Amino acid sequence: MIISQTPLRVSFFGGGTDFPAYFRAHGGAVLSAAIDKYVFVIVKERFDDDIYLNYSRKEIVASVDAIQHELVREAMRATGVTRGVEITTLADVPSTGTGLGSSSSVLVGLLHALHAYRGRLVTSAQLAEDACRIEIEALGRPIGRQDQYIAAYGDLRLIDFGPGDAVRVTRVEASGETRARLAERLMLFFTDRTRDASTILADQQHNIPNRLADLHRLKAQAHAGAERLLAGDLDGFGASLDVAWQTKKALASGVTDQGIDTLYARARAAGALGGKITGAGGGGFLMLYAPPFAQDAVRAAMRPLRELPVRFEVDGSKVIFNIRR
Repeated sequence: MIISQTPLRVSFFGGGTDFPAYFRAHGGAVLSAAIDKYVFVIVKERFDDDIYLNYSRKEIVASVDAIQHELVREAMRATGVTRGVEITTLADVPSTGTGLGSSSSVLVGLLHALHAYRGRLVTSAQLAEDACRIEIEALGRPIGRQDQYIAAYGDLRLIDFGPGDAVRVTRVEASGETRARLAERLMLFFTDRTRDASTILADQQHNIPNRLADLHRLKAQAHAGAERLLAGDLDGFGASLDVAWQTKKALASGVTDQGIDTLYARARAAGALGGKITGAGGGGFLMLYAPPFAQDAVRAAMRPLRELPVRFEVDGSKVIFNIRR
């Protein structure tokens, strides 16, 4: 039996600049952090040759080609696991539409567990690259590349993409105190809405030629955010989230709506310095930066939304259990 554990993530700056259509020509940058909420993938050998899948549904099939869960199907094809296996996926939060990068975390965790099942060690770079190839090229999803990399690498990272296909993943060497204080000041509230990000992302990708100035600003904000963390300027970091959110909203029509704007305005009036909808937008979690003295007021303003306490996760995807008979 193999069990992999892969973190979810929050993205601070630069979302949208990780589309190949942008970064191959201009270079992109995102600032993201893995959090202590996870996707678990369990892979177990079976006596028979059938393939058993357990997720929000159950599948029992005779061949990889018959699998309906496209991430499982493509991960099995990529790793050469073809029969006689049971695969279960579990998640700490809803696995779709939350804006925490769960789809890519599921895929990275699947690849990691299936490689381990075959007795292979893989690097974080290989996991991220294979996940990008599957989601973007094999499945044709209109997504960027940051989620796969932060799921594979973990920690607090500045990820530079391009020009061309180059990727540089840099750990943000902020002090332990700065990291702890930042985590304490982040507040995540579930909007009670999940959404299919593909429509928003497809619109965003279509708009790239008309939004180059906004994308250039978002890229610069990722580097500036990392510099603020290195300097320990947390309130400056929090306030810059608001600037980035105002820019992000211009990328596609579905990023926000009146309900989200009302929630965000209430949070700001209660003392939050900045924030954003996690992921592509349109629902999921509202992430806020609030100084400690303002957090009770922010919680009151967000009622009855559920809060998700989070801390940063240093590790990326890893195998936490590996016993083969």
